[in-house]
Amino acid sequence: MNRTLINAFAASVLCITANAWADGPSCNADAAEKKLAGAAKTSFLKKCEKDAAATCDVTAGEKKLAGAAKSSFTKKCVKDAVGA
Repeated sequence: MNRTLINAFAASVLCITANAWADGPSCNADAAEKKLAGAAKTSFLKKCEKDAAATCDVTAGEKKLAGAAKSSFTKKCVKDAVGA
């Protein structure tokens, strides 16, 4: 039962994070706001993109997407989270 609660909590946190990305600044905007440059910016963006991909995968799973639809959704979701 504890594992189920932990998984539910983790999924809800990821969903909240996904919504925050949709409403908040992109990874690039956040890096600019923090005035990151060089290796620090690269590292920040890499982690941010990895986190976005994980969150988008969970969201795609909740929407019961599979195959090309899941790939397309995840690609757009990550692109939106990272920004231009």
